[in-house]
Amino acid sequence: MRKRHRFNSRMTRIILLISFLFFFGRFVYSSVGAWYHHQDKKAAQESSQVSDTPAQR
Repeated sequence: MRKRHRFNSRMTRIILLISFLFFFGRFVYSSVGAWYHHQDKKAAQESSQVSDTPAQR
């Protein structure tokens, strides 16, 4: 019975480690995507301000 208990705790640790790695990978992936989206949005906003400025004068 003790050997089975060790196996269960070992499997639990492996599953938790894999889950953490999966979660961390998704976090990094979404962070990079959000940063690129932010940069694109910032660039689009700056270009629209530059094109709007001569029209207002």
